Formats: sequence, C-alpha cells, structure tokens
Amino acid sequence: MSKRNKAYKFRLYPNPEHTLFFVKSFGCCRFIFNKMLADKIQHYQNTKTMLKNTPAQYKEEYTWLKEADSLALANEQLTLQQAFRNFFRDKKTGFPKFKSKKHSRRTYTTNNQSGTVAIVDNRHVKLPKIGIVRCIVHRPIPQDHKIKSATISQTGSGKFYISFLVEYEQEEIVVPLDKENSIGLDYSSPNFYVDDQGREANYPRYYRKAQKRLAAEQQKLARMKLNSNNYLKQKKKVAKVHETVANQRLDWIRKEALSLARKYDYVFVEDINMRGLAGSLRLGKSTNDNGFGMFRTILEQKMEEIGKKLVKIPRFYPSSMTCSVCNAVNKELTLDDRTWTCICGTFHNRDHNAGVNIRNYGITLISRTTGTAEIAC
Repeated sequence: MSKRNKAYKFRLYPNPEHTLFFVKSFGCCRFIFNKMLADKIQHYQNTKTMLKNTPAQYKEEYTWLKEADSLALANEQLTLQQAFRNFFRDKKTGFPKFKSKKHSRRTYTTNNQSGTVAIVDNRHVKLPKIGIVRCIVHRPIPQDHKIKSATISQTGSGKFYISFLVEYEQEEIVVPLDKENSIGLDYSSPNFYVDDQGREANYPRYYRKAQKRLAAEQQKLARMKLNSNNYLKQKKKVAKVHETVANQRLDWIRKEALSLARKYDYVFVEDINMRGLAGSLRLGKSTNDNGFGMFRTILEQKMEEIGKKLVKIPRFYPSSMTCSVCNAVNKELTLDDRTWTCICGTFHNRDHNAGVNIRNYGITLISRTTGTAEIAC
C-alpha cells in the first residue's frame, strides 16, 4: 500500500458575506507575503542574516489580519520559505517576487484540522472562519479519502472555486506491459502531435478560433475609462473569453490523454522545453495555444493511475534528423524542411519520421531495464 494525493475541484456559490470574506482573505494573504518578504530583504541588507518572521507577529500592528484564516496566512509563510529554498538551490528560478494586486492569482489555502474543512452534502461545504458555503459537489469524494487542505480561488470572470487535496491509500498497480503495444508522439506545432503511424492529433486550436471575438472585446475595453464601472464590466467579458478557451483546451487534453492511456501500455514523448520553445522561433502563440506541456503532465498522471508508463526521451536526441530506416543523421536539416530524402533514398515526412524514431528509442530504453524496474520519467 502507498499513499497518494488527488485533487477535486468544485464551483462555489458564495453569498455577499462569503464573497467579502474571500476577497479580504485574498488581500490578507497577499499582504502578509509581501510584508514578510520586504522585512526579510531589509533585515538581510542590515545584518547579512536571514530573518525568521511569522504572520503572528504582525497581527498586533495590523489587527485586520485577525479576520483572515490563520492557517491561510501560515501557508503563505510556507510558500515564501519554499520560494527562498528554490532560489538558493537553483539561481535560475529567480529571487522571490512581490505579489501584485492586479496580476496575482486570487487564492488562499487552508488546512483541515479535525474536520474544519468538510463536505456537508452535495450542495454545501464547511470552511474555517466562515462556516457553510453553497457548492455543487458534482463528483463524490470516496469515504476513505482524507481531506488534507482546501484552496479557494477566484477567476478573472468573478467565479469562485474550491479545490480539495485528498490523501488515500492504494495498492501498487502491477499489470503486464507489452512494449509492442506502444506509441511514439512527436510534438507538432500545427497538429499538436504526430505519432509513429503518421496520424495527427488535429487539435481544434480554440484560441485561434476565439481571436476575432477576443479582439473585439479587448478593443471595447481599450476605449473605456480606466477602472470605471463599464471598464470593470468589460474586463470580466474579456476574462470570460480567456476562461472559455482554457476550459475547452483542458477538456480536450484530458480526453485525449485518457484515450491514449487506455489504449497503450507505453507512450513515448520528447522531453521538450516548451517554455523555451514558446519564447523563440515565433511559435509562442501556437505553443501556448495547444498546451502540450500540460498534456504530458496529465497523460503521465492518468497512465500512472492504471499502472502504465509515460517515458520521456532526452530532449537532445535528434529524432527529426535521424533516418528511421538506416539511422543516418541529416545535420543539414532545418526547421523549415518538413520533408526530406535520406542518402539511402527513403523519403521522409519530418514529423512522422520523428515519431518512429521516438518509439524505437523508447523501446530501446525500456529493453535495457528489467520488467519491474522503474523508468525515469
């Protein structure tokens, strides 16, 4: 038996009193994070030592912090500590930044202590400091799943959501895996991916379809007086367009990932730096539109749940340049070359050939291990 974590997300329908509490809590969490970070920076500049501060020491001076959930403030302290650990471990992550009132996510996390966080019925949840809040629990949480924490968030369109983090015990799933029942996926900016059989995913490109509507709504917003009532109303309309696109993308990705997880024992993909790809080669809009990085994460989770494996191929493996027939490497191949002919005379579609090479390389990787050995993913 091993302990596993899982998240359940539901829509909240708070009344005006609940809404006011949530908005205050978002502000208190943002304030305590920024205040603690500023004091740490000032203390280090004066003494060259790290300040050990807690939210409790600020409540006497800022009495309104007592209105927020104390566990939510404590979680902000943990978030700040983790940000510093990440910075000292890897300088590339950057120094912790202050949270902006305009651009930061409106969210806070509270912990479950002896039933302070609970699902009352299919229409209500219980939260610390505020009590019962209306919620549509469309997906029941099993009784053997223990609620560890709850995260309340608000989208740009004004909707509230709650995400429960639950912990449960599950036996290790061991199923016989056949390396022949596998598929290699090559990332394709226009088609999402192309597999080793030459089949394309044909991602619907939801953002591209919504561009005209989004441009019209943004143009209206740009012509309005900043922070006026009409401006704030129009800002929500723009946020709703973005939210719709994000929901469509996530729904498609989850369905595609589940389909592959059920059909194949092994899925091989390249470990591409999607963030780096989005920032170069004028592919930012297409890369961010298809969400391939999120797809890999969800696919890995779904395959792990049913005892199957996602294997990531090293990002510097020349899958596109290598001939899948004779293994010759065409170092002169450029990104604009979508087809090419090898010295052996084989004509290749770039993406199809890469999918074949990814699958072959993945099978080689798992063949080097025993049937029960773990593969680094």
